[in-house]
Amino acid sequence: MELDIEIHLDDLPACAGCAGPPLLTARFPHSWLNTRGEEVKGVREVALCPQCDRGSPAADELQALFAVDEQVGLANAEAFAVLIGAWLEERRQSARDSHRLEMEWDQWRQSDL
Repeated sequence: MELDIEIHLDDLPACAGCAGPPLLTARFPHSWLNTRGEEVKGVREVALCPQCDRGSPAADELQALFAVDEQVGLANAEAFAVLIGAWLEERRQSARDSHRLEMEWDQWRQSDL
């Protein structure tokens, strides 16, 4: 699977978990096996939320970069790339949160998402 990753730092939607402001969002290719064992390809979007992601080693390190530097620029681009790579890998490996999925589905049906 091709690894086109989009990172967004501006005009971010509220965190789906707590409705707070995220530091960034990332979209990346994602796939899973359906009940027939067939691969389903799609895109996954994740937010780096200061509240919801607290305690995750990769997220804590990435949040520390924003706490010190406040923004991404030429001076910290290499460090940002390493930290975002570690955070995305951690998020890729995370399991589906059924409760959150139901909550987001309800928000979508009510046009709140």
